[in-house]
Amino acid sequence: MRDASAAHGAIEAAAMELIRAIGEDPTRDGLRETPARVARSYAEMTAGYEMDPFEILGTVFEAPAGAPAGDLVIVEGIPFHALCEHHLLPFSGVATVAYVPSGRIVGLSKIPRLVDAFARRLQVQERLTAEIAETLEAALAPRGVGVMISAEHLCLAARGARQPGVQMTTEAMRGSLRTDAGHRDALARAHDRGLAARGVERG
Repeated sequence: MRDASAAHGAIEAAAMELIRAIGEDPTRDGLRETPARVARSYAEMTAGYEMDPFEILGTVFEAPAGAPAGDLVIVEGIPFHALCEHHLLPFSGVATVAYVPSGRIVGLSKIPRLVDAFARRLQVQERLTAEIAETLEAALAPRGVGVMISAEHLCLAARGARQPGVQMTTEAMRGSLRTDAGHRDALARAHDRGLAARGVERG
């Protein structure tokens, strides 16, 4: 567990040095409070290190009696923000998570919170996608798990190639979501609905 007070002080000092290195005066109006704001922002954007994904999933429930085996549970349109570990710039997007219960289910709110816990860390999108799938697989032992994420990366939009609006999509499929084309198609349709609800089209 990190020392929040020590981390805040270290990030604030680093932000002040960064402002100086850019050629600005960190004591002038407009920048005087910036190092403290940066420290608070990074504490919020990396709060996932303080979250235990398995505790978030918490209590699991027995699937309803009579529920047909092989039915999908899909949670679509989950927004998230993460920090790219390569440039410390944000990437933001939408996640869709599906699983096929084998007897155990979780409450609806748990899945968006799981996405948030892994997103609020230094991340790459590929690992973020896999971590969500692997945690659900370990916690629920479902027949299948599928995760799709589409995101826009500021490191691509604002620097380097400077291509705003470009979406990157990643997938992690386990069990029946890997082998059953119908399940994969249902997940893809749900993901596209979640994107469309936010005015985004998958690339």
